[in-house]
Amino acid sequence: MFIILIALFATAALCPLIFRIFRRNGFYIVAVVPAMGFVWLLTRFPQVLASDPSLANGLPNAPPSIQIPWIPGFLVNLDFRLDTLAAVLLLLILGVGALVLVYCARYFKNDDMGVGPFAAKLVAFAGAMTGLVTADDVIIMFIFWEITSVLSYLLIGFSQALITARRSAMNALIVTTFGGLAMLGGLLILGTSTGSYRLSDIVAAAPELSAMGGHIDVAVALVLLGALSKSALVPFHFWLPGAMAAPTPVSAYLHAAAMVKAGVYLVARLAPGFSETMFWGPLAVGIGILTMIIGGYRALKQYDLKLILAFGTVSQLGFIISIFGLGNADAAFAALALTLAHGLFKATLFLAVGIVDHNTGTRDIRKLSGLGRSMPVLATVATLAAASMAGIPPLYGFVAKESVFDALLHQGGPLAWLPVAGIVLGTGLTVAYSLRFVLGAFGRKRGMQPTACKRPSLIFLAPLLVLTAGTVVLGVLPGLVEPLVKHAAGLYPQPIEVHLALWAGFTPALGLSVLAVLGGVLLFVGRARADYSARLHRRLPAAEEAYRGIVNLTDELAIWVTGRTQRGSLSFYLGVILAVAMVVPLSIALTVPTPWPDQWVIADHPAQIVIGAIMIVGAIAAIRASKRFMAVLMVSVTGFGMVAIFALQGAPDLALTQLLVETIVLVAFVLALRALPKRLWVGISRIKLGRAVLATALALMTVYVAIGMMAARQEAPISLAFPDLAYHEGYGSNIVNVTLVDLRVWDTFGEITVLAAAATGVASLIFVAVPSRRRLRAREVESGSIDHGSEAMSTGEFGQARLDLARKFATSDNEDWLIAGHTLVAERRSIVFEVVTRLIFHSILLLSVFTLITGHNNPGGGFAGGLLAGLALTIRYLAGGRVELAESMRVSPNILIGGGLAVAACSGIIPLLAGDPVFSTYVWQFSLPLFGEHKFVTSTFFDIGVYLVVLGLVQDVLRSLGSEIDQLSEGRSPVARHDVVASYQTGVGR
Repeated sequence: MFIILIALFATAALCPLIFRIFRRNGFYIVAVVPAMGFVWLLTRFPQVLASDPSLANGLPNAPPSIQIPWIPGFLVNLDFRLDTLAAVLLLLILGVGALVLVYCARYFKNDDMGVGPFAAKLVAFAGAMTGLVTADDVIIMFIFWEITSVLSYLLIGFSQALITARRSAMNALIVTTFGGLAMLGGLLILGTSTGSYRLSDIVAAAPELSAMGGHIDVAVALVLLGALSKSALVPFHFWLPGAMAAPTPVSAYLHAAAMVKAGVYLVARLAPGFSETMFWGPLAVGIGILTMIIGGYRALKQYDLKLILAFGTVSQLGFIISIFGLGNADAAFAALALTLAHGLFKATLFLAVGIVDHNTGTRDIRKLSGLGRSMPVLATVATLAAASMAGIPPLYGFVAKESVFDALLHQGGPLAWLPVAGIVLGTGLTVAYSLRFVLGAFGRKRGMQPTACKRPSLIFLAPLLVLTAGTVVLGVLPGLVEPLVKHAAGLYPQPIEVHLALWAGFTPALGLSVLAVLGGVLLFVGRARADYSARLHRRLPAAEEAYRGIVNLTDELAIWVTGRTQRGSLSFYLGVILAVAMVVPLSIALTVPTPWPDQWVIADHPAQIVIGAIMIVGAIAAIRASKRFMAVLMVSVTGFGMVAIFALQGAPDLALTQLLVETIVLVAFVLALRALPKRLWVGISRIKLGRAVLATALALMTVYVAIGMMAARQEAPISLAFPDLAYHEGYGSNIVNVTLVDLRVWDTFGEITVLAAAATGVASLIFVAVPSRRRLRAREVESGSIDHGSEAMSTGEFGQARLDLARKFATSDNEDWLIAGHTLVAERRSIVFEVVTRLIFHSILLLSVFTLITGHNNPGGGFAGGLLAGLALTIRYLAGGRVELAESMRVSPNILIGGGLAVAACSGIIPLLAGDPVFSTYVWQFSLPLFGEHKFVTSTFFDIGVYLVVLGLVQDVLRSLGSEIDQLSEGRSPVARHDVVASYQTGVGR
């Protein structure tokens, strides 16, 4: 079964190529895969029927299963199990799937857009459903469950030009995803309570779990919520009729044999163990019968053939789930037989509607007349399928419904008549809308001419003929499937007393069938007297209206909250964040007894007092600064002060990293300041006083909590074990670097991923207003044309003599110290800066590589090395401008960031090939002549990835905050440049 699963997804991946070559005939090729899976499934039935579905995997005589370890630390494995229930559902998934694909070969045209992707999604859906019904691990089942939601969204929204299709697809996605998340919560509770996340183990432990009550009842209710939303039961039923906006093959497969059967499968799987829990009966049986009646009533009022079938599907799903919900062997037997019957007749009917729509151009029964004579074969097939749906002998639908009535009559209890009455009423409605469908589609209507149409080809009818043949054969010979259905119900302790039989004599079940048919005929006749153009009147709001109201209310609430929180004020945002960060920890610290230290140490070194005083002065100066540039410099004083503190505390690696980060941040701030006014508003006001109070309170709270945490420690800190772990587990003596690339490598990988996403997001915001331009080469730029109009050097500030000297230097014939130095306007060039840059650039790059390679044992590593390389680029940019930056780094920052992530990811994936855990580290020790003994650790490759990501990030900052703003300001007067920067800033704000 695992091979079938892989084959289906592989075929989906190949669909675009197949359809590019064979066009719509590619459907025949694609259909071979599920057809072969269906044949393979038939060959496995002897083994499946010989197994005991109640036995755990691995035991003798247990159902066939596969166990592949995946995430053992979280008890998540690729466990698949082919028991009888899964096999019955696979009959529909694979069999109907193959026939629908064959049908698509004639339904679509060669020139239809998106046929290849459509086929890929449909085949992938078959794969997802295969994985869902065979998965024995609840997490794996949930993954496939959500895959079906995403694929159904894509398939329902296939006609992207239609707003109804897009809206219906979104409705289906939201509703089923909501239910799926609720289901996940319930499954996690059940798995945690059981101690195993295997579905078979959870069902086996159900008696003990059910006795717990309380949280188990809630967990089962959450799981049922997911099942009801997936199978479109009340109040979630509105999404399925809306999904009729999808192409008809999608409706035939997803809503007759696949997606909606996921909820049925889950209820059938859990019913043997959890049918006695508190919420099971009201949700499964009560909601099921209510859905059957509401769906049937709504189907009787529709004029669109697909909507008649859609609401009929809603009704039938409620019917099936209510019978499974009864929770005994007879009910499970009958419900599973009905599930097979529903898949056969409903797929046939949907495909028939597709042919009618395809050949006549309409599905409105008020516009159709006389199709029974125009398309006799189609009319016969559709009539047989509708008769099976209505429970008319000698078809399989009648046999299955007889078993349902028989099972209902075996129910005991004072209220046993309630399900019987509800289901008889629902069955009567089924007969009524079945008549409405057949006569509306194929009957001759008074006063109407026969609808013009062309007869469908035999290959177009072939899938319907196969499905109808199954309905007829199983109706006459129900014993073909009775052993399979009976074995699937073997998880129940009770003996099975009902059977599948075309004629069981004059029984009470037969009487209920006759009553349902007669009642259905009367309902149809009563409805037929109404005018076909009469509007549908309701006294109660429809479920979709309630859903729309909830969505609109959510939107209004979101707008209200956004309008009061997203004010465009950075100070407001910081105030909210800092206030929450202060109140929450402080409230906990004040309510929990907190010890206080007995000994106080003011400083470990006298220099720390001096550094602390400098940092305080810098912070106060930053507050009092009248210019933004001075404020940024004073803030950096506090950062560089931390560098000195780290160094004095014996943390050279932290000191080096902090030094480089502070330098890069300072450069980024200075570059960004060019797009802001120079001066800051200074003054004491109530608002600034409030900010000061908040900042001071937060600082005091942080100190108080930190002191309390240090004094409350009773055990030795985990950091004491890090030196030994770093040397013996990570094979390095630099504790900080080994922790980042080995001991806590998952954290680092997540951080660089977020860093890459943030860099991409910032760059995209910048380039919304400023489109990315082609990188200029130095030889393409006229000398002295870059940064023309800069105010860096004006006559009044530097003097005319110095300006003349700069121009003379810029226009001399001597070789430039930088590649693109000559492109800068003369006033911007500095011979000293250019010479120094040329001398130190390559040295800094070599130092960055050295820091990267030796970082495992000495201060440094990929992060520090990347920052050093970024500083080298920064110096080149400051000396030579944007063209020099482009010449010095010809690789796009996107390539560096993406390549760094790829290298880091590969360093974690490659150990899997050797059977080791992700991000395992290997070490090689070797000897080199003259250089002695050396050691290489594979975590260095991860460090290289970090190096590339950081270098790409710095380049992105220089390009977005440097080069692009430079290009905006070139060749404009100071006033014009101010206007451009203002518009640039507004564009970024948008």
